[in-house]
Amino acid sequence: MSYDVEKPDEQWRAELTPAEYTVLRQAGTEPAFTGEYTDTKTKGVYSCRACGAELFTSETKFASHCGWPSFYDPKSADTVELIEDRSHGMVRTEVRCARCGSHLGHVFEGEGYPTPTDQRYCINSVSLRLTPDEG
Repeated sequence: MSYDVEKPDEQWRAELTPAEYTVLRQAGTEPAFTGEYTDTKTKGVYSCRACGAELFTSETKFASHCGWPSFYDPKSADTVELIEDRSHGMVRTEVRCARCGSHLGHVFEGEGYPTPTDQRYCINSVSLRLTPDEG
C-alpha cells in the first residue's frame, strides 16, 4: 500500500528515537503501564508521532486498565488503517496510521467495555503525541 507520507528507512531511523522506531516502524509494543499517556486525562488531540496526522481525541479515551492508552473510536474513520495480524500465534486487528503506515497498536471488539462502540483501540503511547486543548 502507498501512503501520503513515505520515507526511506534510514530517514525514519534518523527522525525517531529507538523506542519510537521499534514501535512505529517495526510493529513493536512498549511494556504495559510504562507509556506516558496510559493514565493521562488531559483534554486534546492525539497525533501520530511519526507524521503528525490527527488520530484520536481525549473525548474517546477511556480507562481500560489494560496498560496502554485506550480509545473507543478514532478521530475519523479514515485516519487509521485496520489490518489482520496473525503474529504471535493469535489473530488480531492491527491499527496503523493511514497517512504514513506506522504501527499504532491493535483494536479489540466485544470485550464488554461500557463504550458506544464496544471497541478498544489499544495504542502504544510512544506512537502518539498529545496536543492539549487551548484554554
